Amino acid sequence: MQSLTPSSSGINLKSLIRTKIQSNRVNPNRPVIRCVYRLDAANATVNNGTANTNSAGHVGGSRADWQSSCAILASKVVSQQQNAEKSGGAGNITAVNGHKAAMDLDLVPIDNQPKPLTITDLSPAPMHGAQLRVAYQGVPGAYSEAAAGKAYPKCEAIPCDQFEVAFQAVELWIADRAVLPVENSLGGSIHRNYDLLLRHRLHIVGEVQLPVHHCLLALPGVRKEYLNRVISHPQALAQCELTLTKLGLNVTREAVDDTAGAAEYIASNNLRDTAAIASARAADLYGLQILAEGIQDDSSNVTRFVMLAREPIIPRTDRPFKTSIVFAHDKGTSVLFKVLSAFAFRNISLTKIESRPHRNRPIRLVDDANVGTAKHFEYMFYVDFEASMADVRAQNALAEVQEFTSFLRVLGSYPMDMTPWCPSRED
Repeated sequence: MQSLTPSSSGINLKSLIRTKIQSNRVNPNRPVIRCVYRLDAANATVNNGTANTNSAGHVGGSRADWQSSCAILASKVVSQQQNAEKSGGAGNITAVNGHKAAMDLDLVPIDNQPKPLTITDLSPAPMHGAQLRVAYQGVPGAYSEAAAGKAYPKCEAIPCDQFEVAFQAVELWIADRAVLPVENSLGGSIHRNYDLLLRHRLHIVGEVQLPVHHCLLALPGVRKEYLNRVISHPQALAQCELTLTKLGLNVTREAVDDTAGAAEYIASNNLRDTAAIASARAADLYGLQILAEGIQDDSSNVTRFVMLAREPIIPRTDRPFKTSIVFAHDKGTSVLFKVLSAFAFRNISLTKIESRPHRNRPIRLVDDANVGTAKHFEYMFYVDFEASMADVRAQNALAEVQEFTSFLRVLGSYPMDMTPWCPSRED
């Protein structure tokens, strides 16, 4: 141990350390790596003007002194953090061991940095309908809007003037889903949407059944005796034909694009000789009065809607599922019995079968020397059956159907609408 006694001129520690390093140098061509521990002036120990150094000439250079310094530094950081938490946060830490804290430096806040993607960001839109954009055909007040709200509560309903526009809205990512009618318990199938299902590549991901409650609407103050015509959707006119006759309305009946659109047309043009068949909500939206309620011919009037999406859903077997397919064959309708037997053999119930003309080849010619040339119509067949594509029975049935057909496409496998409903009230 070397004792340093200060003189009148003073001893410079830096010059002493520099002298000792120069005296210990080895071959200048051989690199030497040394670890020098810095001692802050505030932490240097001076007793009676005497500073302690090790034999190598480094102030506080022993391993024990270095470990002690690290322990003291760590204890100071912990104690200052604890004091900051007690005082309401880390914002009160201004210095650590004589140095400025990180908060006093010009650093970019971590909160402003982009967050990494999580599995939640990659998940599909919630099935309960929150923040979903759902396209439907018609204007506000249409039954399709009510079906969209039933299928996806809290959704953003997007009206479309045509059925095909609703399909395109989903394909172009303007909407996330589309809710479109396919059949009615009184009016039958809506053929236009069956043709569009084949033309577009959307998938059926669900269904919803909506009870229909028709009302006769007119401008305020108009009586039934003043009416000359009734306008509405063709399905609505057909569903109320008998009731309109019973009401004594032997007037002209004209078809328009949708029920709520008929109500809007009367209100916007101030037509006092025209009535519309639409919903009670349409009357509220367009300021019309209800001349008669429940004018549908059958109180059990239900319209079935399908929900369409860009991607199919994963079929399951823990709840009732329905699957929709479409198929055709080069030899016409002769294979229909074989296709139906594939489902009957496996006890799979069919809920619907619909035939539509084959647009690419509507007529097939058959040559027969005895009879001559016969013309047969070509058809596409749409079938709904109660089974999930996750069910082995359905998989085997479709494998057999594929052997008999030249074209087979699964439109969707989706949960059945099992919600109870009440018949529409009568007048």
